[in-house]
Parts: sequence; C-alpha cells; structure tokens
Amino acid sequence: MLGFILFSLCGIAFVVLGIYAFLSKKEAAFSFWANAKMFPVTNIKAYNRAVGKLWCAYGAVFIILGLPLLSGQNSALILLSIIGIMAETIAVMVIYVTIIEKKYRKKGE
Repeated sequence: MLGFILFSLCGIAFVVLGIYAFLSKKEAAFSFWANAKMFPVTNIKAYNRAVGKLWCAYGAVFIILGLPLLSGQNSALILLSIIGIMAETIAVMVIYVTIIEKKYRKKGE
C-alpha cells in the first residue's frame, strides 16, 4: 500500500507540473528538459499548453501503472509497473521531440 501511495504522490506531482505549465501566464516557454537551453518558440502559450497536457497525461498514466503495487508484497505484477514506466517515459520523450518541439520550434533555429 505504501508503494502505491508513493507512486501516486509522484504522479500527482507530474500532474501539478502539467497544470502549472498549462495555466502559465509567463512570457517564457516551459522547459521540458532539465538543465537544457530552451529553443526559440513560435507560440509560447500554445507550446506551454501542449507541454502541460503532456505532463498531465504522463502523471495520470504513472498513477495507473502503480496499481499493481496494490496486489500485495512480492507480486510479479510489479514488473508491469517497472516496464510500463520505462515505456511511458520513452513514449513521452518521443512525443515531445517529434510532435511538440517540431511544431513550435522557430524555423531556422
């Protein structure tokens, strides 16, 4: 039970991060990568909304992937959580690079 609570808290943190990005009124683009220089963005508000949606979806799926932790201690179902989180993280990176970054990056940059 404790493992699922911790998984849920991490997922909720991702959802809160997504809501913050989605509702951001700043004139700066919300950075996806940690410690990386942000590229010039064509439409900051639309970009922040797209990144916010991505983080919210990531957090929701993260929580769902934590459900096998409720099946009890020493359950083999934990492998679903581990492999699922790895696949989800790779999928989010691919979605960001191939769709969001491609759509909102200023041409020639």
